[in-house]
Amino acid sequence: MDFLDNGVLWWGLGACGIAQLSKLVIELVVHRRWNPRVLIETGGMPSSHSALMTGCAAGIGWQLGFDGPLFALAATLCFVVLYDASGVRRAAGITAARVNSLSEPGLNPLKENLGHTRLEVLIGSLIGPAVALPGLVLVGSPLQLAISWGLLPPLG
Repeated sequence: MDFLDNGVLWWGLGACGIAQLSKLVIELVVHRRWNPRVLIETGGMPSSHSALMTGCAAGIGWQLGFDGPLFALAATLCFVVLYDASGVRRAAGITAARVNSLSEPGLNPLKENLGHTRLEVLIGSLIGPAVALPGLVLVGSPLQLAISWGLLPPLG
C-alpha cells in the first residue's frame, strides 16, 4: 500500500505520461499525421524524461522541504538528466545521422532521434512541476484517491 501512497512517484510518472502524450498531439497538429510510435520513442518535443525528473524533484521539495538533502539529491539528478538529454544524447543522435548518411543502402540505420534540443528539455521541465504540484496538492496519491472514491476502506 505504501507504493500506492507515493504521490511524488505517481505524479512524476503522470507528468512523464502527459509529456509523452503531447508528442502525439504535436505530431497530429504540426505534422498532420497519426504516428502512435512517438508514444514509445525517445527524443522530440517535449522531453518526457525532463518532465518526470522535474515533477519528482518538485514533489519531493513540496513534501519534504526545498531546503532538505533529498531535494538537493533530486535536483542534482535532474540537472544530470537534463544535461544528458540536451548534450550527450543529442550529440549521439547527430553522430548517428552522420553515420547513417555514410552507410550503404539496405543496412539497418542507427536511431537518430535520441536526445533533445534545449527548448524540448525546457518545455518538459516546465510540464513536470505543472502536473505534479497541483496533483499532490489537490488530489494526493492514488491510495488517497481510492479511499476518497470509496474503493478502499480508510487505513488506520
